Amino acid sequence: MRLKDKVAIITGAGMGQGRAAAVKFAKEGAKVVVGDIDAAAGNETVDIIKKAGGDAVFSQCNVGVEEDCAKLVKAAVDSFGKLNVIYNNAGVLWKDKDVSLVDIDMKNWKTITDICLMGSVYTCRHGVPEMKKAGGGSIINIGSISALTGSTIPQDAYNAAKGALIILTKSIAIQFAKDKIRCNIIHPGMINTPMQHKYMQNPQWLKAVLDCIPLGRFGEPEDIANAALFLASDESSFMTGAEMVVDGGFMAT
Repeated sequence: MRLKDKVAIITGAGMGQGRAAAVKFAKEGAKVVVGDIDAAAGNETVDIIKKAGGDAVFSQCNVGVEEDCAKLVKAAVDSFGKLNVIYNNAGVLWKDKDVSLVDIDMKNWKTITDICLMGSVYTCRHGVPEMKKAGGGSIINIGSISALTGSTIPQDAYNAAKGALIILTKSIAIQFAKDKIRCNIIHPGMINTPMQHKYMQNPQWLKAVLDCIPLGRFGEPEDIANAALFLASDESSFMTGAEMVVDGGFMAT
């Protein structure tokens, strides 16, 4: 019960890392607001939580739309009376559409950055005032190891958005420390999620990636959920503005 009496918003909680975190947070005592653009997937996560004895509600949310993020925050307050944790997990990975800045369709650039950067801006913009009322809380952003290094195969929109999220995390941490609001960012490495599955079907790509991971495997959604649980809990009460790399040693090579 590491999150007993806490109310948490999790975006992109219909599958993958988000669902793993939603189920884990609920198991640890949190009341969870499941946010996802896919209503069927989001409601399925809620059902899983409730069947396990937890408490959750669904709020349909395209994180690239500010009004949806405002409704997500409102759902937490209306359903459970407060907001203690914001977990900005939602993201999009379009390796076929996200290319060099000189080639990318700028409509795709905007969509990617709206989801991967502005989603966190919007949830925090509307959520921070409620966290102040609750006496503080924890914001967890999902970055990427792609924000820490360049690549011979560019994903410029995704990488730029995740890079911007690093400094946004630090700015939020410093601004609202006086309000007992912490903000940290997790940089996942290669994780076995639905977002990666189609790329994992390429044996050559798969081998090349695994050869670069010292622990010799892809991460699982639970690996990121465990890190997020620590940051959401009071066990990390002296951490803010920090970057946590969870990548099997990839960035150490």
